[in-house]
Amino acid sequence: MSISLTHRAARWLWASRAPTARLARVALLPLAVVYAAAIEARLLAYRWGLVAVHRLPLPAVGVGNLSVGGAGKTPVAAWVAQEIARAGLKPGILLRGYGADEVLVHQRLVPDAIVVANPDRVAGAAVAREQGAAALVLDDAFQRLDVGRDLNLALVAAEQARLPHWPLPAGPWRERWGALRRADAILVTRKRVGAEEARRLAEQLTVDWAPRPVAVAHLALTGFTGMRSGDTHPGEVLRGRRALAVAGVADPESFGVQVRATGASVRLAGFPDHHPYDPTDVGRLVREAAGAAADYVVVTEKDAVKLRALWPSEAAEPLVARQALRWEWNGDAITSALARLLSTARTPSNHT
Repeated sequence: MSISLTHRAARWLWASRAPTARLARVALLPLAVVYAAAIEARLLAYRWGLVAVHRLPLPAVGVGNLSVGGAGKTPVAAWVAQEIARAGLKPGILLRGYGADEVLVHQRLVPDAIVVANPDRVAGAAVAREQGAAALVLDDAFQRLDVGRDLNLALVAAEQARLPHWPLPAGPWRERWGALRRADAILVTRKRVGAEEARRLAEQLTVDWAPRPVAVAHLALTGFTGMRSGDTHPGEVLRGRRALAVAGVADPESFGVQVRATGASVRLAGFPDHHPYDPTDVGRLVREAAGAAADYVVVTEKDAVKLRALWPSEAAEPLVARQALRWEWNGDAITSALARLLSTARTPSNHT
């Protein structure tokens, strides 16, 4: 298994129980205190009205989390956009514009959506409205206090809930768990954690944050698509085979576990989130797959949008993992809250 040095260091720092990792976390506590104080000062500035909060021109759903990546914001935001489309409305997806891969992924997951990447979410909303959007999804927006939204969804990854509850950099948390008070609903997501563990976490959050609804969603692999051909394959295609799993995402290990759950023998090639692949990377992956005698190379959708143009035609095409959101507990509460909001999208005067 190969993982980038930066990602490996972060996982060691936050997840390891080794004495050296514990000491490193303690050593970083002063910086974590300074970070937490700055975040709290920012929250107070908005709470006291010292900084303006801008309303958006359309009904808006914010999707975000408290920690550094890996909670499933992209598939949840795509699910919200798909629900908007199923309601007969044109969805607009607003992104911060951090990585070009985010735009391409959303365009592939929700072809009918208007995808706008702009750090200024107000300006992005105006563009989406001009292009016909009737409702908005703000991806990675929980910390965007300058923009109001009508439904604020906070994601808590069951995998990350195990990590130390310390602010950055001593822990992976952008905000303390008390920030969940800003949420209208809480989604516990899981990829490799068992269903029972995720359910217990959701039940505890229900007690702690009532009356906010809490639901559990499994971000599951449902099959694969040929990266060049678009041919579809069931998950069983990997059973008993050797696979090189390539993941330039916030939590590569979870992707490796998901691919392994298909019955494959997996070697993981992990890269930092939003990794900008180049021909050197691709050549190394092709050689690594050959060296491991891999039957398949399996990539995430986020990686496929960057690798598609670089992958050599003489090499076997990778399989792109398809991921679906499956509600496991109390999902009706989330879909009902979203349906109530979308009913206002038919009366634009409410958001002018």
